[in-house]
Amino acid sequence: MINWQLFYSFIKVGLFSFGGGYAALPFIHAEVVSTHHWLTEGEFNHLITISQLTPGPIAINAATFVGVKVNGEVGAVIATFGSVLPSCIIVTLLSLFYMKYRSLQTMKIVLATLRPAVIALIAVAGWSILQSAFSVKVATFDGKITFVSFILLFMASLFYLFKYQKRPILVMFVVGMINVLLQFFLFH
Repeated sequence: MINWQLFYSFIKVGLFSFGGGYAALPFIHAEVVSTHHWLTEGEFNHLITISQLTPGPIAINAATFVGVKVNGEVGAVIATFGSVLPSCIIVTLLSLFYMKYRSLQTMKIVLATLRPAVIALIAVAGWSILQSAFSVKVATFDGKITFVSFILLFMASLFYLFKYQKRPILVMFVVGMINVLLQFFLFH
């Protein structure tokens, strides 16, 4: 029964989350935290972090993570397959349809109309991540980081990303090292 719930939950995520991984996050949150309670808010934040750090699309990494947590390797395969299956079917059908009707003005209008909806989904995902990051206890090695240092690290990350246009993985590494140094020097 749990395998069917995993498959059904992630097939819904794969079917209704247009716009990529960030757009899928609100759907994933609704399924795994709100509906089935497979993860807590804190675990969902860890899921986002792990999905960012590992190679591959966020939704697939999230499905694999949740599947492993819920039902081991079998759950991972089932959740990942459920997440990917709708995309495979939809992309195949759309490519056939697009190749046949790509020159029609109506097709261009439909594709242009979808852009604001995708941007809205990504904005909701970003807002959700910010809210959960500032409302859940900050995860550290020994749990002693203060809220002020958390805010400072967040602001420094934003500044560094926008000012110097560096890669996000580098920013995560640098901020992680700063956090380790803060933990070591301020709290020991």
